[in-house]
Amino acid sequence: MRNFRNSLLVLVSLLGGFSFAQQDPHFTQYFDNTLFVNPAYAGSRDMLNVTTIHREQWVGFTGRPRSTTMSIHSPLKYRSVGLGLTAVADEVGPIRQTMFYGDFSYSLKFKRGSKLVFGLKGGLNMISIGKATLDAITDGDPKLNQSIRNKVNPNFGGGVYYHADHFFAGISVPRVLEQSYDVTSTNLERRHYFLVTGGVFKANSEWKLRPSVQLKFTEGAPLSADFSIAGISNDKLWIGAMYRLDAAFGVFTQYQITNQFKIGFASEFGTQAIRNYNYGTFEALLSYDFVFKKEGIRSPRYF
Repeated sequence: MRNFRNSLLVLVSLLGGFSFAQQDPHFTQYFDNTLFVNPAYAGSRDMLNVTTIHREQWVGFTGRPRSTTMSIHSPLKYRSVGLGLTAVADEVGPIRQTMFYGDFSYSLKFKRGSKLVFGLKGGLNMISIGKATLDAITDGDPKLNQSIRNKVNPNFGGGVYYHADHFFAGISVPRVLEQSYDVTSTNLERRHYFLVTGGVFKANSEWKLRPSVQLKFTEGAPLSADFSIAGISNDKLWIGAMYRLDAAFGVFTQYQITNQFKIGFASEFGTQAIRNYNYGTFEALLSYDFVFKKEGIRSPRYF
């Protein structure tokens, strides 16, 4: 009975999600995944950075979402230019998406180290939908007649990102084109608009506070708003909490093992009825900065 109810909920979510839902995956540690949504972030760490996040959502739920993202980015020798690459593997029920995007940024530098950065993103999304795995309520439903295998949708996007020593803000549209998932004109990749902002404030000699907000706007879907705050102890240990409006709350911890290597873990619990059918959501993060200069990393990076 539990599996039947789980499958029914997934089916309802999927059929509604083809046309209306926000299709890009959520991440509890979204503040370490900025390049995925904003190409202007490329090269902003002033060194070559590799970050990967794996997310298991609604563990114990049949057809649950699973997402893995990896980003690689670096400034060029001409430091006003940054390049990056993002790759995402995302699945929920019968839907599989694999995204590959290249990122380009150009920075305008101001006094005291602040920068205004403009970015462009281009790439493709490969989509597969195993519709045959679903049980149709109505025979002959045209949306379930034929599975989709590796449908390629090219796309492009852009963004703007401002950052100083203790503040950052960015707006972006990572995918501009609204292309079809299959042969129908209703199952579209919806355009998403992102606003991300936050800062770092010194609390005392040991602790700093880092609040951040991510807003996501999508036509035909409710506003998605993530709020998080982290306490940073001696620039090593991060302990924080987050809340996603009308959806979930969570906690996370990160540890700077070395000046270059950081690990993180996060857990989320839903606030809607679906929480009764799963054991929560879990994330793991790995991030590494490659330093090729003799002077190494001069100061810790908070974003």
